[in-house]
Amino acid sequence: MQRCPAEVHEVKMLNRGASGAMVYEPEFLAIAPGDRVRFIATQPSHNAASLPGFLPDGAAPFKGRINEEIEVRFDTPGFYGIQCIPHLSMGMVMLIQVGERPISELQIPVSLPTRARQRFEQIVEQANSAY
Repeated sequence: MQRCPAEVHEVKMLNRGASGAMVYEPEFLAIAPGDRVRFIATQPSHNAASLPGFLPDGAAPFKGRINEEIEVRFDTPGFYGIQCIPHLSMGMVMLIQVGERPISELQIPVSLPTRARQRFEQIVEQANSAY
Protein backbone atom coordinates (compact mmCIF):
# COMPACT_ATOMS: atom_id res chain seq x y z
CA MET A 1 0.00 0.00 0.00
CA GLN A 2 1.38 3.40 -0.98
CA ARG A 3 1.10 6.28 1.49
CA CYS A 4 -0.08 9.62 0.17
CA PRO A 5 2.48 12.39 0.58
CA ALA A 6 2.00 14.62 3.59
CA GLU A 7 0.34 17.95 3.06
CA VAL A 8 2.15 21.25 3.58
CA HIS A 9 0.06 23.97 5.23
CA GLU A 10 1.12 27.61 5.13
CA VAL A 11 0.81 30.01 8.05
CA LYS A 12 1.65 33.70 7.75
CA MET A 13 3.20 35.67 10.60
CA LEU A 14 1.65 39.15 10.52
CA ASN A 15 1.73 42.50 12.32
CA ARG A 16 -1.96 42.94 11.46
CA GLY A 17 -4.44 40.45 10.10
CA ALA A 18 -8.17 39.77 9.90
CA SER A 19 -8.41 38.99 13.64
CA GLY A 20 -6.30 41.90 14.91
CA ALA A 21 -2.69 42.80 15.60
CA MET A 22 0.22 40.37 16.02
CA VAL A 23 -1.39 37.26 14.55
CA TYR A 24 -0.77 34.05 12.70
CA GLU A 25 -3.07 33.41 9.74
CA PRO A 26 -4.67 31.01 10.06
CA GLU A 27 -4.56 30.86 13.84
CA PHE A 28 -6.00 27.32 13.96
CA LEU A 29 -5.10 24.29 11.86
CA ALA A 30 -6.47 20.74 12.06
CA ILE A 31 -3.97 18.50 10.28
CA ALA A 32 -3.08 14.83 9.90
CA PRO A 33 -0.05 13.22 11.55
CA GLY A 34 2.93 13.60 9.23
CA ASP A 35 1.71 16.87 7.71
CA ARG A 36 4.05 19.84 7.68
CA VAL A 37 3.45 23.49 8.45
CA ARG A 38 5.45 26.22 6.76
CA PHE A 39 5.59 29.36 8.88
CA ILE A 40 6.12 32.27 6.48
CA ALA A 41 7.89 35.42 7.66
CA THR A 42 5.42 37.70 5.86
CA GLN A 43 6.24 40.72 8.00
CA PRO A 44 9.37 41.41 10.11
CA SER A 45 10.07 40.76 13.80
CA HIS A 46 8.24 37.43 14.19
CA ASN A 47 9.12 33.80 14.73
CA ALA A 48 7.32 30.52 15.31
CA ALA A 49 8.15 28.34 18.31
CA SER A 50 6.42 25.63 20.29
CA LEU A 51 5.12 26.68 23.69
CA PRO A 52 6.78 24.75 26.55
CA GLY A 53 4.17 22.67 28.35
CA PHE A 54 1.70 22.95 25.46
CA LEU A 55 2.80 19.98 23.36
CA PRO A 56 1.69 16.35 23.22
CA ASP A 57 3.82 13.92 25.24
CA GLY A 58 6.81 12.85 23.17
CA ALA A 59 6.55 15.70 20.65
CA ALA A 60 9.79 17.50 19.81
CA PRO A 61 9.85 21.23 20.59
CA PHE A 62 10.98 23.68 17.90
CA LYS A 63 12.06 27.31 17.72
CA GLY A 64 12.52 29.37 14.57
CA ARG A 65 14.67 32.48 14.46
CA ILE A 66 13.24 35.97 14.12
CA ASN A 67 12.34 36.72 10.47
CA GLU A 68 12.99 33.08 9.53
CA GLU A 69 10.67 30.95 7.41
CA ILE A 70 10.64 27.44 8.82
CA GLU A 71 8.85 24.21 8.01
CA VAL A 72 7.94 21.79 10.80
CA ARG A 73 6.64 18.23 10.50
CA PHE A 74 3.99 17.26 13.06
CA ASP A 75 4.02 13.51 13.70
CA THR A 76 2.68 13.15 17.24
CA PRO A 77 -1.13 13.47 17.57
CA GLY A 78 -2.45 16.06 20.00
CA PHE A 79 -2.53 19.82 20.47
CA TYR A 80 0.40 22.17 19.85
CA GLY A 81 0.48 25.71 21.18
CA ILE A 82 2.60 27.94 18.95
CA GLN A 83 4.01 31.32 19.95
CA CYS A 84 5.87 34.26 18.54
CA ILE A 85 8.39 34.64 21.36
CA PRO A 86 8.73 38.47 21.24
CA HIS A 87 4.94 38.92 21.01
CA LEU A 88 3.58 36.22 23.34
CA SER A 89 2.39 38.76 25.90
CA MET A 90 0.50 40.53 23.08
CA GLY A 91 -1.34 37.27 22.31
CA MET A 92 0.51 36.20 19.16
CA VAL A 93 -0.28 32.50 19.38
CA MET A 94 -1.90 29.78 17.30
CA LEU A 95 -3.20 26.26 17.83
CA ILE A 96 -2.45 23.17 15.76
CA GLN A 97 -4.56 20.04 16.22
CA VAL A 98 -2.84 16.92 14.90
CA GLY A 99 -5.10 13.92 14.44
CA GLU A 100 -8.63 13.34 15.63
CA ARG A 101 -8.53 14.22 19.35
CA PRO A 102 -11.62 16.23 20.25
CA ILE A 103 -10.91 19.88 20.96
CA SER A 104 -12.88 19.48 24.20
CA GLU A 105 -9.83 17.61 25.59
CA LEU A 106 -7.60 20.66 25.18
CA GLN A 107 -6.13 22.13 28.36
CA ILE A 108 -4.88 25.70 27.94
CA PRO A 109 -1.98 26.26 30.37
CA VAL A 110 -2.95 28.70 33.11
CA SER A 111 0.64 29.97 33.30
CA LEU A 112 0.35 31.81 29.96
CA PRO A 113 0.23 35.61 29.87
CA THR A 114 -3.36 36.87 30.05
CA ARG A 115 -3.61 38.05 26.42
CA ALA A 116 -2.16 34.75 25.09
CA ARG A 117 -4.61 32.72 27.19
CA GLN A 118 -7.52 34.87 25.98
CA ARG A 119 -6.46 34.41 22.35
CA PHE A 120 -6.30 30.63 22.82
CA GLU A 121 -9.79 30.69 24.34
CA GLN A 122 -11.07 32.61 21.28
CA ILE A 123 -9.38 30.15 18.93
CA VAL A 124 -10.95 27.19 20.73
CA GLU A 125 -14.38 28.85 20.69
CA GLN A 126 -14.13 29.44 16.93
CA ALA A 127 -12.88 25.89 16.34
CA ASN A 128 -15.81 24.47 18.35
CA SER A 129 -18.32 26.47 16.34
CA ALA A 130 -16.78 25.22 13.08
CA TYR A 131 -17.48 21.57 13.99
